[in-house]
Amino acid sequence: MAKVRALDPSKTASSLDTPTDLKPDGVAAVSKALNALLADTFALYLKTKNFHWHVSGPHFRDYHLLLDEQADQIFSTTDDIAERVRKIGGTTLRSIGQIASLQRVVDNNAEFVPPVEMLRELMNDNKAFTANLRKAHELCDKHDDVATASLIENWIDATERRTWFLFEASRAGDNSGH
Repeated sequence: MAKVRALDPSKTASSLDTPTDLKPDGVAAVSKALNALLADTFALYLKTKNFHWHVSGPHFRDYHLLLDEQADQIFSTTDDIAERVRKIGGTTLRSIGQIASLQRVVDNNAEFVPPVEMLRELMNDNKAFTANLRKAHELCDKHDDVATASLIENWIDATERRTWFLFEASRAGDNSGH
């Protein structure tokens, strides 16, 4: 018996049926976790761009460029996450409404946010995102999905880097050196 679920040649395959060696419960669990991460990624991207567009003050240029760089990095992972869901046979997000229903990153619609508060808020959002990535990694381990786990490890590293940069940049308004 082959490990990879074969498509039955006597039946017409569903347009979205993707062969995989993951068990159906693994596909469902990992897809659900990845879709929540994808929703968070879109929410974190938009929040980072919001702050990029609305940052002001003496460190404007540095913060503006930092947030733009981080937003680009965050956005670049969206396709990888969504395509991984499809590669394992799941379906992924289809709308802004679905993103809103799954996201755990809290929106910030304030008219003005002081720059250091922006950086700290994004730092905390990235820290929480790392924790959610680790939970998804554990789920992948449980279902023997090493490929997704490997991708998640890279996303954790990138998110920890963003967290570090946001922490250090937010200290510019701190003057305590701690």
